[in-house]
Amino acid sequence: MTEKRNLILLFGGRSGEHEVSLQSAKAILGALDAARYEIYQVGITHDGRWLGGEHALDDFLRGQVAHLPEATILPDPSRPHLFALDKGMLTRIAPIDVVFPILHGTFGEDGTMQGLLELVDVAYVGAGVLAASAGMDKALFKDVMQANGIPVVPSILVLRSALEADITAVAEQAEAELGDYPFFTKPCNLGSSVGVVKCHNRDELLAGLRESARYDRRIIVEKGLNAREIEIAVLGNEHPSASVAGEILPSREFYSYEAKYEDGTSGLLIPAPLDEHLMDTLREVAVAAYKAIDGAGMSRVDF
Repeated sequence: MTEKRNLILLFGGRSGEHEVSLQSAKAILGALDAARYEIYQVGITHDGRWLGGEHALDDFLRGQVAHLPEATILPDPSRPHLFALDKGMLTRIAPIDVVFPILHGTFGEDGTMQGLLELVDVAYVGAGVLAASAGMDKALFKDVMQANGIPVVPSILVLRSALEADITAVAEQAEAELGDYPFFTKPCNLGSSVGVVKCHNRDELLAGLRESARYDRRIIVEKGLNAREIEIAVLGNEHPSASVAGEILPSREFYSYEAKYEDGTSGLLIPAPLDEHLMDTLREVAVAAYKAIDGAGMSRVDF
């Protein structure tokens, strides 16, 4: 019988996507093969505390975590273990074979957690520091795509400090450079459509800039297009391959946080109804984007 590998399932986190992470963890935990892995559940609270336990995910989903013991991983390659932390004392729980970070957004999906795991020198699921960081920052990612000849939607990057200095000037810049409404305002370093606002006029743009700036000091204003929502999975390392495309049918005006996670009525078509040539083109672009940021393991590429 093959010896089980110790797998650390990390979820929650300090970002605005904490609750989304818990739902992802629930789906992944249900799909993991308990005959192959000894699974250790570790949740990270909104304020950054690491808490573990046999049923930690259920406790996080219920919002009842006060009783859970603290857990931690040290950035020390000589001690690649999961530790319990009690009154400043460390106790080894288990050696780590692989970490599955199911952390959405900042402090987890943006290269920070990947950097910690690189310091520990343990295997982990998903992209490395570079790809995670570049893939998280929308403005930087657009620059990398353009440098590789991959088309992107027109946008401008603004800083929160510019909004604080003269938000009207920022709105005027967006209108001058992007043309007619609608626009989208987006925090650069967040996902799941958190802080994303569709703006149809100047007043909505001003409100959208303020909302997006709640989540990040870097904000993009993007040209709104009458477009379809297409997504493709890319798997692999040196020689990645792309899945067929799927199409999202949002239940609201755009694929907002509510349409993704609350309404439960957004549709999904797999495969997407695309002609063969367009399907092949999108798959090729998805792989090219993945390679451009040195993606690894798995990714979802959205169009």
